[in-house]
Amino acid sequence: MAAHIIVFGNEKGGSGKSTNCMHVATALVRAGFTVGALDLDLRQRSFSRYCENRVRFSKKNGLSLPCPEIVELPEVDPASLGAGENIYDRRLTEAVAGMEGRFDFIVIDCPGSHTRLSQVAHSLADTLVTPLNDSFIDFDLLARIEPETQKIIGPSVYAEMVWQARQLRAQAGLTPIDWIVVRNRVGTQRMHNKKKITDAVEALAKRIGFRVAPGFSERVIFRELFPRGLTLLDLGDLGVKNLNISNIAARQEVRELVKSLRLPGVEVNF
Repeated sequence: MAAHIIVFGNEKGGSGKSTNCMHVATALVRAGFTVGALDLDLRQRSFSRYCENRVRFSKKNGLSLPCPEIVELPEVDPASLGAGENIYDRRLTEAVAGMEGRFDFIVIDCPGSHTRLSQVAHSLADTLVTPLNDSFIDFDLLARIEPETQKIIGPSVYAEMVWQARQLRAQAGLTPIDWIVVRNRVGTQRMHNKKKITDAVEALAKRIGFRVAPGFSERVIFRELFPRGLTLLDLGDLGVKNLNISNIAARQEVRELVKSLRLPGVEVNF
């Protein structure tokens, strides 16, 4: 069977893509699935570094932490390209083709900017996850709104790119993209601005066709895990038995995110 491709995409940096991506990928490996990973942020490579930190920490401490397998984009001889063929298209399609049959899931982390690689990756997505900070600055990537009434005027740049990806998949006879917008850093208090954003996201979801899922709150623990390559699901392996309330809540957020994605064959039992 073909691998199920999960793409984490958003054209704005700092939305939590790599953190969400690492937790979902690790959860799948822990559930017994084989997971291949592609990091398309060729400059910053946060997802790749997260995995590298994980391998290094595991070896140093004699642990065997489950980890997705990072796959590098193959180099391509420009002379081998056909007329009008883009080298990034070839590199990505060759990478994915080489991963088919090897993995149950392919997880792709896109850069926080518009690139050719990101554009092509979106057209390959069976499941598209778009992390979104809970602010109208991030919301502006999805839709333009009237400033006084918050009425949606129309889709914005990122939503238009997703629409183009959907059109490409339809033309190729592929299944539609299951698009999930994940709301990260949602305030815990009941605030007027929070309600405005909630209403705007829900209205846009109906209009352009995505599902809304809960993401991760702003917690110190998520920032502390990265240097060691850890996730909230690893604390038991480290001998941590008594979690504080914040860590318990954070682990529940991971559980709810994976559950909300409705991935084929995945049961949330961690």
